[in-house]
Amino acid sequence: MTINIDNSNAKVTKVSVMGRVDSNTYSEFQDAINKVEYAKDALVIDLKDVEYISSAGLRVLLSARKKKTEGEFKIINVSDEVYEIFEMTGFSSILDIERGKEGIATFISRSFKESLRARVEKSPDTVFVSHLGEDYTWQDIEKCAQIAAHDLFKLGVKKGTHVGICSANSANWIITFLAVQKLGAIACLLNFNYNEKEIADVSEVGDITHLCYGEIATMKDEEAFLSHITTAPGSKIIKLYDIRSNIDYRTRFGEYPDVEGLFDVKVEADDACVMIYTSGSTGKPKGVLLSSYNILNASATMAKAIRIEERDKLCLILPLFHIFGMTAGLFCNALRGASIVIPDNMKTATILSTIEKYGCTLFHSVPTMVIAIMNNKEFSADKVKQLRCTILAGAPATEPQLRKMDETFTGTHFVGAYGLSEMAPVSMTGYDDPIDRVVETVGKPVENIKIKITNMETGEDCPTGEVGEINVEGYNLMSCYYKAALDAQSIDDSGWLHTGDLGMVDTDGYLHLTGRAKELIIRGGENIMPSEVAEAIALFDGVSDVKVQGVPDDFFGEVVGASVVMKDGKTLNVDALKEFLADRLAKYKIPAYIFQYDEFPVLSNGKIDAVSLKKDMNEKAAALKE
Repeated sequence: MTINIDNSNAKVTKVSVMGRVDSNTYSEFQDAINKVEYAKDALVIDLKDVEYISSAGLRVLLSARKKKTEGEFKIINVSDEVYEIFEMTGFSSILDIERGKEGIATFISRSFKESLRARVEKSPDTVFVSHLGEDYTWQDIEKCAQIAAHDLFKLGVKKGTHVGICSANSANWIITFLAVQKLGAIACLLNFNYNEKEIADVSEVGDITHLCYGEIATMKDEEAFLSHITTAPGSKIIKLYDIRSNIDYRTRFGEYPDVEGLFDVKVEADDACVMIYTSGSTGKPKGVLLSSYNILNASATMAKAIRIEERDKLCLILPLFHIFGMTAGLFCNALRGASIVIPDNMKTATILSTIEKYGCTLFHSVPTMVIAIMNNKEFSADKVKQLRCTILAGAPATEPQLRKMDETFTGTHFVGAYGLSEMAPVSMTGYDDPIDRVVETVGKPVENIKIKITNMETGEDCPTGEVGEINVEGYNLMSCYYKAALDAQSIDDSGWLHTGDLGMVDTDGYLHLTGRAKELIIRGGENIMPSEVAEAIALFDGVSDVKVQGVPDDFFGEVVGASVVMKDGKTLNVDALKEFLADRLAKYKIPAYIFQYDEFPVLSNGKIDAVSLKKDMNEKAAALKE
């Protein structure tokens, strides 16, 4: 805690406080208050940067108030969080309080379990989630999460345990996530398109010992699938927990009185509690460690930017294992008391009917899904007339596509956003920005986020308008990549994250993305590392050399393309290769285009001429489309 006493005004003493006023710091606060010149006409206490005040801190304010007469004592710039404390304790009727300006105090310093408790107390009977025709109130979510937490506790989950969640979006996904948070464990969010090997590999990277599994796209033979996960070389998973959508925790509400109030483990807002996996620049998955402070404040920033209110309903199709789904999809609405609707499946007709049936006002997505819905034969502007805002992120869209969206969804504000698993959002266009801004930029840095563009070779800051690497820093930045080597950590010695993305900032302060320094392929919002696909192809019999690169695609933005050289003049059987890869890679990682070459073009230094090869592969792919 920091305290500053300003006596420069002859009539008023101003005391500015920063930090937490709790049982450990209140004595410093008391000492400072005792030094105040009470002979002056007025005493003003500025709490703009106070995020919490304890009973002991309130006692100090009470003693100070007693030394002044009516109208001579005022508390200013009180955040909503701190005002709730004043209101709950009755101090709001004793002291002259002015709610106010944004500072550190406006940041949310709660764990997920504390946020759930606060929401249940405020609106227990409000519906939060609708899925498969069933509505879940906040009280339902609390009871279900407590019962699930007890199940996980009996399986050995405790504070610090790494628990994987691998499932398509569902009410049970949300319940399980909150159950993990109740126990102080770390929720490790897995792509439900992973196959058995990929789940086992990620468990080794993230030290995942418990797996909560629901609907997984590649799970056909359940027994064999789960057996492979637990027995695969390197797998750390020892316990499995079924969270599929046909399990209804509400049928077990009779158990709630016996488990209510359990699990009082202390969890701080800054504790690492979520691990999201990113391909990164090495080809191996890396675990991005995030806290509730990171995610809740990022969500609050987005919620404010798009003006979410309690009346809003979100059609949630963003996968919850992505940072975009966690922030814009789940917690934006949770924090504002708005509701979410999860479609029964990801068919465009189902999504369209869900938006119409529930009168959804929000629909956030990658551009490819918006285009697919727009192209559905059952689409009509009347069915989406309730929509007022759509955040677009995760993958690029062409200018014609964006302008077509804007013309078709006439009542919708399209907001462009840029972020990474390591930090999201970084930037957003404004709610009322014209479509030109969304077409040309990814917006301005969001509140309290810093961006700088640096020269890739010198590391020096680039002037306005000059392209360089995008570096970011701020409150929602990850702590690190879990257990990654020091040289694999993308945060430099000054605390800046080097994104590997290229861009520039224009004279109006808007960020423009111009390319990627890294080779990552982004297929409809899914990140794919070429080296991972190349390693799998290299295992196919007869392959001599392989190069995997992105191929432009009108729908997905980019798809996977592979150039292959075979040994001894053999002919590549493309269908056999794809069948071979189906057992080793998620479906979305399997190349859409595979071309055989006698040899690859090379540069003077002997390395593959990747630019020439990519150009030739793209021309071959374009010819096939025609």
